[in-house]
Amino acid sequence: WGGLAGAVRTRLVTGSQLKQQRDKLKQYQKRISLNLERERALARQLLKEGKKEKAMLLLKKKRYQEQLLDKTENQISNLERMVQDIEFTQIEMKVIEGLKIGNECLNKMHQVMSIEEVERIIGETQDAVEYQRQIDEILAGGLTEEDEDAILEELNTITQEQMELPEVPSEPLPEQIPGMFSLCALQLWLLVLLSSVQ
Repeated sequence: WGGLAGAVRTRLVTGSQLKQQRDKLKQYQKRISLNLERERALARQLLKEGKKEKAMLLLKKKRYQEQLLDKTENQISNLERMVQDIEFTQIEMKVIEGLKIGNECLNKMHQVMSIEEVERIIGETQDAVEYQRQIDEILAGGLTEEDEDAILEELNTITQEQMELPEVPSEPLPEQIPGMFSLCALQLWLLVLLSSVQ
């Protein structure tokens, strides 16, 4: 990746130089445009004074400057296209780096949590949902609104009477890299975004 970083720095410098060149060409373009207007007005004045040959020479010079102006337009367009290409390449490089970090993050997460652990958690969750559904079915037919209000009141009372905190685990927690999950979330988001674009 060291060579890649050097290439990125070179492209940044090149992009900056191209932007400077583009700006100089735009200034030159403005100057020529102003000169063209002045020379046209001067050619009109020369014709009024009967100096047709001088007016013709001035119009030839004006025509040459117009051609220079067209060439400048083409150069500006080429420079802007090159700048856009460089900027797009820089974005692509950032995305590739983000994907690399995302893959590393996913691999670390896989080391922390096995497939069996995920399946166990999903199974427990499904069992709990099924148990709650069965309780809801039993209670749905036999309770009145007053009964439900009394149950909620009793639940609130019990909750306020005893607020037990869960036990603290005795075994050490798995070692985590600071900020790993927030970075992982960003990388996963990038992966989802890129897959939806394709």
